[in-house]
Amino acid sequence: MEHIKKGTKAFRKTNIAFFAAGFNTFAILYSTQPLMPEFTKDFGVSPTMASLSLSVTTISLAVSMLFFGVLSEVWGRKPVMMASLLAASAMSVLTACSPSFETLLWLRMIQGIALGGLPSIAMAYLGEEMDGESLGVAMGLYISGNSLGAVFGRILTGMMTDFFSWHVALGTISFISFLACLIFWLSLPPSRHFHPRSPEPRKLLLSFGHHLRDRGMLCLYGIGFLILGSNVALFNYLGYVLTAPPYHLSQTLVGWIFIIYLVGTVSSVWMAKLADAYGRQKILIVALGLTLIGVLITLESNLWVKMLGLPILVFGFFGSHSIASAWVGRRALEDKAQASSLYLFFYYAGSSVAGTAGGVFWSDYGWAGVVGLIIGFLLLALLLAASLAKAAKPAVVAIHHER
Repeated sequence: MEHIKKGTKAFRKTNIAFFAAGFNTFAILYSTQPLMPEFTKDFGVSPTMASLSLSVTTISLAVSMLFFGVLSEVWGRKPVMMASLLAASAMSVLTACSPSFETLLWLRMIQGIALGGLPSIAMAYLGEEMDGESLGVAMGLYISGNSLGAVFGRILTGMMTDFFSWHVALGTISFISFLACLIFWLSLPPSRHFHPRSPEPRKLLLSFGHHLRDRGMLCLYGIGFLILGSNVALFNYLGYVLTAPPYHLSQTLVGWIFIIYLVGTVSSVWMAKLADAYGRQKILIVALGLTLIGVLITLESNLWVKMLGLPILVFGFFGSHSIASAWVGRRALEDKAQASSLYLFFYYAGSSVAGTAGGVFWSDYGWAGVVGLIIGFLLLALLLAASLAKAAKPAVVAIHHER
């Protein structure tokens, strides 16, 4: 059976399916981020507690992603992805009706577990079904769906909360989610090159252990943890700054600030090309440096200058992520799927840890405290990036020897 090629009907339908699925997953995941000030007002919780509405979702997503890939090896790619999307959409409806903050957190945690089924399997499906020359385009469209979903989810919930309430905002996200599920089910061709196999948990654990003993991989996993942690910590508490005096911005305007994430679609590709031309380590350090500069600019009290820092840090963040994640795939000579799963685990774990820790710094030291935490994270990421050169050669040689 032939693989799916560019220009065919199957290629178009597959891209539509994964664009819708990626859009849905990340719209749901980040839908509560602009709503944290509303949760503080509505439920009387602290900013640190409000941040758990995102943190519990990302940490449960991080853990579940390690296991969904194994389930799909037995039950098939499309059925597991479809079940994941439907369960997450159903949780969206219940989340919109949450009578208490505790209920909201439990539902968001379950939602995170359900969401893990798509990102952990999507790349495996595309790798199996797509023609080699068509894979890059398909992967790019899937990732663009992810980023647009993350942007749209934040903007929509901000606007709907301003005009109605956060309940209506999350209810609207759930309606869109079910539409995306329908598009995914109707559009995605069934797997033709998938062969079910028995789960091998021992082999899975051994492959995880192999990667975790590699010093270079640990550096890359640490960088993933630190960069998403920095990004989420900043945007979790930026809303509190901008809706308070002296700015008094509306939820709609705060939501629209996330449009700058579209800068990431440019920087991730451009930085990856620069990394190929001038060296991954050098460009990774440049990208982390840009992120740090952007964060420092947000300390300025003038609103326009503060906003100028945001696209700079987003540009650097997405560039860092694209280089680090691609480096993991190149470094792993064996068990690439497990290596990537571990990177995503640390990446989303960083979001949970720093996103909530930032609340403590916000409560005790204000915006300068949040920025101070982020600066610490980014300086540590720069140290890890600088140490990658020393870690590279021995690990590669060791793997070759084992083979």
